[in-house]
Amino acid sequence: MKFKTGKTAFFATMGMTLVCAGTLMPVHTQSPATLLGTSCTANLERPITEPGTGRTYVLDYPCDLRNNEEVTLILNLHGGGSNTAYQHAYFPAWELKEKHRLVMATPHSPVARWREEDDEYLRNIVSTMINAVGQERVRALWMVGHSQGGLTSRRLLCTEFFRDKVDGFVSLSGGRLGGAAERSPNAGRPRQADAPPPSAPVPANATLAVAAEPDCDFSHIYAIGEYEITELPQTSLLAQRYQCEARVRRDDVVDTEAGKTYDSRSQNPGTREWGLLPRPGTAQVYEYPNCNDGRVIADIVRMDKGHTEGLEPQIMDTLVSLMVKARGGKVQGQQ
Repeated sequence: MKFKTGKTAFFATMGMTLVCAGTLMPVHTQSPATLLGTSCTANLERPITEPGTGRTYVLDYPCDLRNNEEVTLILNLHGGGSNTAYQHAYFPAWELKEKHRLVMATPHSPVARWREEDDEYLRNIVSTMINAVGQERVRALWMVGHSQGGLTSRRLLCTEFFRDKVDGFVSLSGGRLGGAAERSPNAGRPRQADAPPPSAPVPANATLAVAAEPDCDFSHIYAIGEYEITELPQTSLLAQRYQCEARVRRDDVVDTEAGKTYDSRSQNPGTREWGLLPRPGTAQVYEYPNCNDGRVIADIVRMDKGHTEGLEPQIMDTLVSLMVKARGGKVQGQQ
């Protein structure tokens, strides 16, 4: 490939008309593409309406999006008791949309909890994104879910609509596939000093129902706060399924900047398990390398963190880099 140099390259880059040997030569630059009539960085006050259900969501995409390029789609689900604004700040992949060529939809449950009644809405959003960018340009589709949004992603992954579209699943404190991590005994939302007495005590031996492991093919990244679990499992059944090599600990990721959000409603008192105020941090990254079919299986432990503190910039970049290096192509394969 020949690269332009000198003055010709400068004027061509600027989209200006060149004069060469007395002949006018117009140079055209491609205007950025627009998706669904909305701005490239989501305006939380002006969401998009999904016409099939009349419900809204926000969309982020590269501001320099080209009509012929491949992109990675993300469906970004908030947790129980949460909303679009919190999730958009908790998992701010929109800051990396130009670098990693991302198109991300962040939907909203009006009851602050995902139910089967929401499945049509989520399917419609995915179909809308695919149609907007073009099936042939979807390099990969990832589901990302925090807490109950992760459990919902797990439930949907291998259903009829999603199983031949989703290439990967990021669980943000929403359960680990391939071997669950034991929950910390103090995990959960702390009772607040000004809260009314509970109507009924919670049994000490109460446990969360755990769905069966999804049986379709996908990459999996599990991110968790250190204080949410007793310890991280040292093996993964998913890694065994894809015949990955033994687990490797990558360099720690150090963030000098804090994340963008936290649970301001649960700081009286706050707990380290639930999450405190945003602050810098360090994350441990474990990967099972060289998996079959280009799959990525990885665990991320955010040290000195709990359930609700938003992800910091450097660990976000590390996480998204793992996503985009994984095999994609399910949506393209439907052509």
